[in-house]
Amino acid sequence: MKILIASDSFKGSLSSLEVAEALEMGIKGTYDKVDIIKLPTADGGEGTLDAILSCLSGERISVRVKDPLGRIINSYYGLVDDGVTAIIEMAQASGITLIKEDEKNPLITTTYGTGQMILDAMEKGAKRIIIGLGGSATNDGGVGMAQALGISFRDKDGKEIGYGGGNLLQISSIDTTNIHPGVKYIDIIGISDVNNIFFGKNGASFVFGPQKGGTIDDIQLLDAGMVHLSEKIKEYYSKDISSLKGSGAAGGLGGGIIAFLNGKLQSGVEKVLDIIGFDKIAEEADLVITGEGRIDNQTKFGKVPVGVAKRAKLYNKPVIAIAGSVGDDIDDLYQMGIDLVLDIINKPMNLSYAMENAEKLMIDTGKTIGRFLKLKIY
Repeated sequence: MKILIASDSFKGSLSSLEVAEALEMGIKGTYDKVDIIKLPTADGGEGTLDAILSCLSGERISVRVKDPLGRIINSYYGLVDDGVTAIIEMAQASGITLIKEDEKNPLITTTYGTGQMILDAMEKGAKRIIIGLGGSATNDGGVGMAQALGISFRDKDGKEIGYGGGNLLQISSIDTTNIHPGVKYIDIIGISDVNNIFFGKNGASFVFGPQKGGTIDDIQLLDAGMVHLSEKIKEYYSKDISSLKGSGAAGGLGGGIIAFLNGKLQSGVEKVLDIIGFDKIAEEADLVITGEGRIDNQTKFGKVPVGVAKRAKLYNKPVIAIAGSVGDDIDDLYQMGIDLVLDIINKPMNLSYAMENAEKLMIDTGKTIGRFLKLKIY
């Protein structure tokens, strides 16, 4: 029997590869007549770069960039396809995990460091850049990224505006005179599991601003700034990004990629599955196992388990989804390609204990799957 394990990471506990390794150890502990293929997967958020690099032969590129608060940090991105394609996680430069809890402030955080990564990748010869849009600390509509690439955003006095979403209302003009010449020749794709639009009640500021440290008053200001920015984009680029699905991803960086870099947006899990060659491997498998930290009604909206299940069903493969916790409202998932959901929690325990012991719990779940598989030989 051939099993394909293609899981997302269990954030804060196990990487995608660690999930697969633990399941493999458990399954083979109770049923050894199996060949297991580990294919770490992600949806554009945390772990996307590591998942891709673990599946493909590529190079990890170190780079010094500005963090969300403008401090210089050491970061990295990946080059694959012999350097033709760069894989960037915006969170590695502009992510919320890079700042302390009391430093969260979407009024001043910037995507400038993400722009520096794009610049470095272009200068190293990349012709295609894929940007994972999860885990941002920002709400600047991609303005910081654009500034790093040479686009100028000036106020009514002709001065460059400062960093952060709190300065978007100050934009009077946009000048592309000094944009890096390589931008026009690069193919840029933003990938995400988010469909939120640029502004409004379902936009970047209202939906994600609070978790980035925004107060009620901040959110109003940030959203007004996004409205203003979209109007300036319409004026200078003749593009209306206001209602495009995904334009609100990463604090509006999705919209900035479309507007300033003439890029496009795609489903994160779909793009990652294409990159890592999921279909060819799934076609030859007898069983597909996927998973993520929490499986609930939100899983159907662009998350890894459903993305994997839909692809697997193209080849009529059974799918098991593993979760750290399971919501009550998952019936829809059984209509979307998942055949069985298994929770790794096997006794009463608090969250911190479960996260600290996730590897053992995953191995035990693998053992349970192995015992199920063993039943088929009798």
